[in-house]
Amino acid sequence: MYKADYHMHTAMSTDCNTSIESQIETAIQKGMDEIAITDHFEMDLVEGKWNLSPHVDEYIQTLQGYREKYKDQISIRIGVEVGFETRYKKEIEALLQDKPFDFIICSTHTCEDTELFYGEYFIGKTSEEAYRGYFNHVIDTLEHFDNFDVYGHLDYISRYGEYEVKYLDTQLYREQIDKILKYLIKKEKGLEINTSGIRYGLGHFNPQIPILRRYLELGGKIITIGSDSHQNEHVAFLWEEAAKMLKNIGFTHYTTFEKRKPIFRQL
Repeated sequence: MYKADYHMHTAMSTDCNTSIESQIETAIQKGMDEIAITDHFEMDLVEGKWNLSPHVDEYIQTLQGYREKYKDQISIRIGVEVGFETRYKKEIEALLQDKPFDFIICSTHTCEDTELFYGEYFIGKTSEEAYRGYFNHVIDTLEHFDNFDVYGHLDYISRYGEYEVKYLDTQLYREQIDKILKYLIKKEKGLEINTSGIRYGLGHFNPQIPILRRYLELGGKIITIGSDSHQNEHVAFLWEEAAKMLKNIGFTHYTTFEKRKPIFRQL
């Protein structure tokens, strides 16, 4: 089976210290046929500056160099993970315009002007209030932004928040999730399976199986598999298990990209 890890970070992301070359070489050692380097592009609300944006051209040129260097060993796609916020739409659109990306992930890492990682968003909210607010943020993103290929770790919100029970009951948010999935299908965008949920102790990939089943029921076809690796040992994390799960759900193919065009790979 053709194997492609489509969510990988390197030292060009502010939350990662792992070199690009070591990530590539690890992927080769683990038998990957293809990878997409998808470093972060978003406003760092703590530092008050854009991640990656002053260096977008340098980033692309660097990855092009590594793609050429390793072309006989692995296919390297030039990607980026965009943390979208509607208030920064113009800046994001301008910085992505006419750039030769192969692949763009859109993710929601912030709500109500705070980064979910730091926990402030959850203060004073029940888990249901927090999760509903998050899904509304995703809906708002889809109403304002089209320049991406897949939505990243859709139910990522449950990773954070110091709730006694962190489980996200998909049935409780069925209306919002359906609206999101229908938007994605209408816009010809996809979902990613992000395997890092297991590493974070959630007990499942993101998104959960019921969301993936519903996406397929509604006609969704575009789906990538990504480890969200920030360290060498996490490259291709549980990739085969994710592919097997997709096949068991009923998907026959997963997706890679070249020059923003989906390529369907048999599972």
